[in-house]
Amino acid sequence: MSQSPFGDISIETFLAEYWQKKPLLVRGAFKGLIPPVDADELAGLACEEDVEARLVITSPDSDNWELKHGPFDEQTFAALPDSHWTLLVQAVDNWVPDASELIEQFRFIPNWRYDDLMVSFASAGGGVGPHYDNYDVFLIQTQGERRWEVGGHFDQHSPRRDDTPVMIIPDWKPEQTWVLEPGDMLYVPPQVGHNGTAVTDDCMTYSVGFRAPSQAEILRGFTDYVGEQLTSESRYADPDLQLQEHPGEIPALALDKVRDVFNQFLNDDTKLATWFGEYVTDPKYPELDQSPEDQIDADQLADALAQGELAFVRNEGSRVSFVEQNDDQVLLFVDGQSYECKGGSVQLAKLMCQTPNLIINQGEWAQEQLELLVSLYNRGCIYLAE
Repeated sequence: MSQSPFGDISIETFLAEYWQKKPLLVRGAFKGLIPPVDADELAGLACEEDVEARLVITSPDSDNWELKHGPFDEQTFAALPDSHWTLLVQAVDNWVPDASELIEQFRFIPNWRYDDLMVSFASAGGGVGPHYDNYDVFLIQTQGERRWEVGGHFDQHSPRRDDTPVMIIPDWKPEQTWVLEPGDMLYVPPQVGHNGTAVTDDCMTYSVGFRAPSQAEILRGFTDYVGEQLTSESRYADPDLQLQEHPGEIPALALDKVRDVFNQFLNDDTKLATWFGEYVTDPKYPELDQSPEDQIDADQLADALAQGELAFVRNEGSRVSFVEQNDDQVLLFVDGQSYECKGGSVQLAKLMCQTPNLIINQGEWAQEQLELLVSLYNRGCIYLAE
């Protein structure tokens, strides 16, 4: 059993009684945690072109909200008011390797469910207002204090203010209120309303988010995937057509034929697994090119291994998962691409999904293992440790 970040509550109990069911406050869950990113470094990230960042500014004496999108510059931060503002930076673990160590504490949730680590820094009174999310989130206080209010279940039909640039629940009525100090953690399930407000001027919160694709996204994604593999000759067919009493009727037989179109693909386990694995491991920012300038081939890798062991590190922004096909074969999914792994490559694939560090020992390696490592390295999914 993995070590629990929930104090006296085991991971098994958390999953059974809290996960996607009700909030949980854990005092001292990460006591003594040294944040891998401080306020100045976070502001620096927010100035980078490829980093997704936002500023939410509220008025202390009115109900006005202002939303700004990065990248920002020094003048932006210099012009901030003394209070009531929040800086939010997405996917900090993609850019700060040390931040990924915190994510490893949550590997009891499947890899493909993980979204990113968002870090927020706020002055006193700063916050984004009462709202709800469609994903699970673990809110870890790393610096200063933040007051969290939690209560109610909401969805797209719930009332929301239409005069603000961020989603805000009107007539907010919290059911529970806590002030989190450094090391405390609050878990909030999807669609549960919550409102965080900075109590101190040095409030920093780490948000570990877990996504879940909507049913609409699943249906559209799979049908698009299947549709791309079909030809224009793949059509509805009825060679057994018979004379029917009314020409306007769509008979049950026709509906059965349409249902069979769906079932022939849904019942294909390999096709379904391949699509889903590639879909859920697609990079958060697919437009970013992580590939190294110097590409390698299998012979070069074999020569390097003949000189000694190599230490590879999984790219912090990479998403990895696998599907077991049989005892000696798995489908490995890395950043939206699938790999059929057999023999010795199976253990290599599973190891990559289990730990960010890959120690490749000196010695003889099968060609398929070398080719897998070469492909992952040349795509930027893994890199050599310094």
